[in-house]
Amino acid sequence: MSKSSMVNEKMVITEEKVLANIEKLQKLINPNSKKQIIQFEEDTAFKDLVQSIKSYLVEYPNKNNFPSSVYNAAFGLVEYATKQFEDATKQIEELIIKREKNIALATKLKKALEMVQKKEDNWKDKLQNLSEDYSQDIIDNLGLIGRTKSKKSDNYQDSTKLIEAKISNLEASMFIEIDMERIEDRSKALSYIGIEIAEALKDIPAPVPENIEIEQQNDDSDNDQYLNETRIEVKPSLWQKLKNTKLIRAIRYMMKIRIVLELPALPEGIEEKENKKEEK
Repeated sequence: MSKSSMVNEKMVITEEKVLANIEKLQKLINPNSKKQIIQFEEDTAFKDLVQSIKSYLVEYPNKNNFPSSVYNAAFGLVEYATKQFEDATKQIEELIIKREKNIALATKLKKALEMVQKKEDNWKDKLQNLSEDYSQDIIDNLGLIGRTKSKKSDNYQDSTKLIEAKISNLEASMFIEIDMERIEDRSKALSYIGIEIAEALKDIPAPVPENIEIEQQNDDSDNDQYLNETRIEVKPSLWQKLKNTKLIRAIRYMMKIRIVLELPALPEGIEEKENKKEEK
């Protein structure tokens, strides 16, 4: 008799529903899915799905007779969510690097603008050295500012406004901030799945594969003892793996990132000193 047939009819129906809910969550967190989690804090339907699965895991009457299909599906969901969380963390790391680069470019462009406005010595040669960092349009407009004699001319004013707008865009990095918020919201949803479901799973014995279960019924007591010991070690390995190497560490890292984003950009020189302090 299968494990599913050992439970009452009401629980069988719930098993089918919880499997369907796990499948729904799997689709929701799929990065290729058309329907994405937009605002985690306000997405009650998403949270209800997670809680329905957690309730099934926690309230199941006989943990030793837990349906292997649900256990495996929930286990797979946690691992999938954890993998997606790790990917999201890498994306945030890349965005932070890009944001810091933009801030550095904004600072350098400010200095370049001052240089051509004051017509410093060798400004033309210095301007050409910036061609690797900025588009030709930016270089041309800086050159126009440097060559124009009257600051009141339309060309001078238009070029200055263009450069100042570029500096402002680099400092704000609006597209990066938008991406950060989107990924952060997705990460909250993924960590919510991992924490809630993994926490409930750790109290359920991992199912024994069918081939081992058949051997367990036929073998002698020594083999039974060996299989039981093997089975006991499966449960903590999942929780320790998630707790120590993935979700919790990644969540702490996410909080650190949030703090970094909220701090104002440090001027050049000071930023390098701060980075050296963190390395120590």
